[in-house]
Amino acid sequence: MPDLARTRQILADLVAFPTVSADSNLQLIAYAAEILSDLGARLSIHHDGTGTKANLFATLGPEGDGGIVLSGHTDVVPVEGQEWTGDPFTLREAGDRLYGRGTCDMKGFIACCLAMAPSFAEGTLRRPLHFAFTYDEEVGCFGARALMEEIDRADIRPAAAIIGEPTMMRIIEGHKGCYEYTTEFRGLEGHGSDPERGVNAVEYAVRYVSRLMALAEDLKGRAPPDSRFRPPWTTLQVGLMQGGSARNVIPGHCIVEWEMRPVQEADADFVKEGIQTYIDTVLRPAMKAVCADADIVTRVVGEVEGLEPAAESEARRIVCALTGLTEAEVVSFGTEAGLFQRAGISAVICGPGSIKQAHKPDEFVSRQQLAACLEMLERLARTLR
Repeated sequence: MPDLARTRQILADLVAFPTVSADSNLQLIAYAAEILSDLGARLSIHHDGTGTKANLFATLGPEGDGGIVLSGHTDVVPVEGQEWTGDPFTLREAGDRLYGRGTCDMKGFIACCLAMAPSFAEGTLRRPLHFAFTYDEEVGCFGARALMEEIDRADIRPAAAIIGEPTMMRIIEGHKGCYEYTTEFRGLEGHGSDPERGVNAVEYAVRYVSRLMALAEDLKGRAPPDSRFRPPWTTLQVGLMQGGSARNVIPGHCIVEWEMRPVQEADADFVKEGIQTYIDTVLRPAMKAVCADADIVTRVVGEVEGLEPAAESEARRIVCALTGLTEAEVVSFGTEAGLFQRAGISAVICGPGSIKQAHKPDEFVSRQQLAACLEMLERLARTLR
């Protein structure tokens, strides 16, 4: 039977690694690599450009295509400014709940995978079982994007992936994409008494945001008739506008941070083309007519593909058989699953804990949820043997 006590200890170890996205995850990767290496897994560790973060891809069972991937991200969101009852990086128990940063998002799933690894290793597997632990999911899924390139270079062709984000062990077969941007407005400062002699970066940012909001309204009419999302259309929202220094100074700089959550890739193209046309034909010419150096520059923070529900999905069939569930759902929050799907790997999301606890102070996962995840993985081990 799955060992819940062992899972709890591994989770305590994982939580103790403060793998906030801004910091290194190498200690956690080394910890997981040691557990899997001791069981005979074939390991591949690839670092990011800074050398301070890494993906771990490990395989048990035979060589070849058609494997199943158990995937989770190792990074967590910051705790600064949050009111925690205890140390966020020390696992704390109260009743059925295990508290700590990352317990549900998503070190609980990783702990279950590592606790179950001996069960996968003790028998002869009929197909490969892969463990994929990534960096920087919370800030743009950069680790998973790099992992897909690594898998492709290694000529590895898994058939299905289970991404263990917190779903209360429900099966999720679709989610919106998440596209995030920072747009910078470079104007010309001047005295507030003569606005015509300056380029007001805040004013142009306001006009830019107004056009974005008009596009957001247009998106409501583009919702697919069979969309299962809530809301059913692609959403667009502005999270931050920052610029200016005083009421009597023409602001020379402003930034706008915004995002959209596409239900279909064509909507993302619609927004990007629409706002770029407005920049090229209206805003930028007006700015440069006053100052040649004035400009509008957009930086892509991250463009993470959505997970599109598929009529035929091996991953869905596998997890339905393992959990006994017969239906799959869709959600609006984003995950790395769409990147697996884009790489040709059937993917679903199913993991312990509730997304309602993610990113909050006193984040927790319940023992009951961990036990349910362990049971699913135990059934997977029996199936693969």
